[in-house]
Amino acid sequence: MKHTISQELFEILAAEIEVLKNDRKAVILAHYYQRPEIQDIADFVGDSLQLSQQAADTDAEVIVFCGVHFMAESAAILSPDKVVILPEEKAGCPMADMVDADGLRAYKKRVPGVQVVCYVNSSAEVKAESDICCTSSNAVKVVESLEGDNILFIPDENLGRYAAKRLGRSLQFWPGYCKTHDRLTMEDIQTAKKEHPLAKVIVHPECREDICQEADYVGSTAGLIKYAQDSEAQEFIVGTESGILHRLHQVCPEKKFYLASERLVCPNMKMTTLEKVRDALKTLSPRVTVKEEIRVKAKATLERMLAL
Repeated sequence: MKHTISQELFEILAAEIEVLKNDRKAVILAHYYQRPEIQDIADFVGDSLQLSQQAADTDAEVIVFCGVHFMAESAAILSPDKVVILPEEKAGCPMADMVDADGLRAYKKRVPGVQVVCYVNSSAEVKAESDICCTSSNAVKVVESLEGDNILFIPDENLGRYAAKRLGRSLQFWPGYCKTHDRLTMEDIQTAKKEHPLAKVIVHPECREDICQEADYVGSTAGLIKYAQDSEAQEFIVGTESGILHRLHQVCPEKKFYLASERLVCPNMKMTTLEKVRDALKTLSPRVTVKEEIRVKAKATLERMLAL
């Protein structure tokens, strides 16, 4: 994927950002779903697990998180001594908004002893009410680490069902979903396969169950990239957010990638621009913070995941 701005403007803004970044002792983290030009100025590009780990490991004083709100919150949870900036304050996650702490507390009252596995795509308050976090990279491993059947998976029902099916386990599911991945239909996949009969179908586990069953490979964004690199196949139908194509073309320039549907665009991930990154470094805002009592509890659920 090409930059959505001119090369000349890219170079001007990238140079400004580089100077400010050094002045602020900052590190720029970007998710694979960000605009191509954002990925290109980042110090580290990754999926949510990789970025959580990077946030915890960095010795920078300022973390500029080019992603959505829950990701910046995770960085603030793991790195309370650092200034965490989210260049676009309104970049949220509709799936994360589908569960709140009050609703989860009510569920736990109704189902005593339930173990809550919380997808990282959730608020700090929800993490604080959960037992362990997971990402799409390690959801199967996290569920496998728990004993018994009294397990609630929140908030993504599709990812929860994928993990349960892989393990042959019975889980309880919260009725949440990713609005972007859930748009992908069986019809989209069948149309793409007709057009590209030699292509492997690779999809994210936030997609619907029937889509995952139809795929040649199901994995996190980092997993999809690694699969494309390691595979002998030369063509791939990609069932995840469009931003990943930029990275796929970079690491596999000789291979062909087709987005499974033009609707696979997350408006929240595309809100961050180079101008907003520059301004955020200038003003050290909008800043993301987490109340200490919530942070301590949420950190415990993230650390249980990272310890696996």
